[in-house]
Amino acid sequence: MKKLNELSIKESLEGLKELKFTPQDLVFACLDEIKTKDEDLRAFVTLVREEALKSAARADDLIRELGGEAFARFPLLGVPYALKDNFCTENVLTTASSNIIRNFSPPYESTVSKKLKEAGAILLGKTNLDAFAHGSSTEASDFFTTKNPYDITRLPGGSSGGSAAAVASNMCIFAVGSETAGSIRQPAAWCGVVGLKPTYGRVSRYGVISMASSTDSPGPLTKTVWDAAFILNIISGKDEFDATSTDIDVSDFTRSVGRTETKLKIGIAKSYFVKGMDEGVKSKVLEAVGVLKKEGYSVKEVDLLDPKYSVAVYTIIQRSEVSSNLARFDGIRYGFDRSSFGFEAKKRIMLGTYTLSAGYYDQFYAKAQKVRTLIIEDFKRAFSEVDVIVGPISPCTALKEGATKDNAMFGEIQDMLLEPSSMAGITGISVPCGFSNGLPVGFGIMADKFNEEKVLNLAASYEASRGEL
Repeated sequence: MKKLNELSIKESLEGLKELKFTPQDLVFACLDEIKTKDEDLRAFVTLVREEALKSAARADDLIRELGGEAFARFPLLGVPYALKDNFCTENVLTTASSNIIRNFSPPYESTVSKKLKEAGAILLGKTNLDAFAHGSSTEASDFFTTKNPYDITRLPGGSSGGSAAAVASNMCIFAVGSETAGSIRQPAAWCGVVGLKPTYGRVSRYGVISMASSTDSPGPLTKTVWDAAFILNIISGKDEFDATSTDIDVSDFTRSVGRTETKLKIGIAKSYFVKGMDEGVKSKVLEAVGVLKKEGYSVKEVDLLDPKYSVAVYTIIQRSEVSSNLARFDGIRYGFDRSSFGFEAKKRIMLGTYTLSAGYYDQFYAKAQKVRTLIIEDFKRAFSEVDVIVGPISPCTALKEGATKDNAMFGEIQDMLLEPSSMAGITGISVPCGFSNGLPVGFGIMADKFNEEKVLNLAASYEASRGEL
């Protein structure tokens, strides 16, 4: 029998509705697990224990007062979650794991966390990340490195590594992260959880401390595909505070989970099986494709641009946008001067300033944007042939702590299979597909913009089929 903190969102809501346990029981179970595990894992930067317990008590009162109607009004009522610490939370420390804003307590709430709060979700705390989301390991955090729950000598991935580790270790029911070029899907793969990157603009960026504004995408990290779809229902939609958010109608994404009447056409990205990829990762991904074939899906190889081009494009564009976004941290507004920036932030600011400077803008930034357009067109061509594209998430499983040392391009290499889809602004998901040498492997599924239903449908179909093996 599962412990309460091990439940999925769906299981939590079913138990709460049937009065098998209370929101307070759920929160206590998660807080107890945090107390037991987080000293070793170090997923959390800040805990809001007292406020979480107060919120749980209020949720308990609402359930007693309103009965089943409470969940119609508050669809996540009583469900505890963790939030990446680059989402602003009113009167709760928001540090982006950076010393320069280590004492910053925002006077406002991000749109994502506001929507979750209004839906009744209970915030347990804020999770660790690479400072300002600059990395794929959490080793670039100014505070500490988060550990992988499957092997604490290894990294959880990043930059949403704290969120992924919190979900994988059952210290929360679900978590929210952000992805600029792999920062949800890569840690989800390394930690063996589901990580969904929505289409750029599907979810508001308001209140998220900007890294690369043209690709930043908030999204859920969960224990099941249905849970990811459910959270997407709540956090999606047009936001008057974010001009890049879209007014496309938000459907009930959970309806896509379990639908089998239409078999999607699957493309396998052969160029994503890069030289040097772990054989265990390759075999598990191909095994996942085999599972789908047995379920009656048609699979064909598709040609996509070599991911190496996206590494170059992302490096230039991301650094350029970082240099612009971090210019606001000038030592006047936030209390600490620019010497408080970590090495990775300083490096990215310098590179970005260089690529945007006179004489180099056309040579680097403008050219990178042209190649980005080619990447977008390449995906459009591929999606004219197939409904979804599948492949590996990362070229390897979780690496040992210290792997980023003296490796200036660590993040770009680990995220090289995800950078193309992020540059194109399309949607993608990582779903667990087994283990290689005892470490989780992620199976990647991508679809064209605003086709989350297709990604969720195939991910859920694979999840169900694999569960029967």
